[in-house]
Amino acid sequence: MDESDPRTAAKRAAGETAVDRFVTTGMRVGLGTGSTAVWAIRRIGQRLADGGLSDVLGVPTSRAAQAEARSLGIPLTTLDEHPVLDLTVDGADEVSPRLDLVKGGGGAHLREKIVAQASTRLVIVVDEAKLVPALGSGFPIPVEVVPMALRPELGFLEALGARVTVRTTEEGARFVTDEGNHILDADFGPLAEPVVLLDALHSRAGIVEVGLFLDMASYVVVARADGEVDVLERVSPES
Repeated sequence: MDESDPRTAAKRAAGETAVDRFVTTGMRVGLGTGSTAVWAIRRIGQRLADGGLSDVLGVPTSRAAQAEARSLGIPLTTLDEHPVLDLTVDGADEVSPRLDLVKGGGGAHLREKIVAQASTRLVIVVDEAKLVPALGSGFPIPVEVVPMALRPELGFLEALGARVTVRTTEEGARFVTDEGNHILDADFGPLAEPVVLLDALHSRAGIVEVGLFLDMASYVVVARADGEVDVLERVSPES
């Protein structure tokens, strides 16, 4: 990871700003997955080490996040022990103007959504390249499926109009999630009604989870190319 690269610097700024603004002593925090969320994990580890934070417990959203947290000495817990978390800090692949999200580029969206749902607040950290006019504008929708349902669900997604790719590793093998499932990356193009699509996909028994996170983010911390960091807050329709 080249820390001199402007985009890497932006990701670091977003992750560190989120921790400095939202994480306080005594919190139970969901630890996100990905190249931006990792900077939040590192910031928590740094602030625990220097005494700026104490009594923070983390719930990792993936094996990668767990390994990172352990390497930094961050105490970990589980949702069995703490079923309600103060907040989760995580990344996203796309963020719409109403702060809806596409997640799952790292293949962890099932665990990420479980941890996010258990959190009082979900804080998303991104660089400005992740801001899009509509979900699906530049990133396919990750759809996690059980292995036996791979072919039927691929056909179902194609029938809905998507161009579908079975996610593979760099070696060409099928990608396997931490839960032992596979991922179909479904390119629908820009989504006019993401909630309608999500409902349709949730109706399928073979689909475990979908990388559409709608009405979930409380805040989005955006690092700009000019070095500025903006904090966007979800505004409820009633307000």
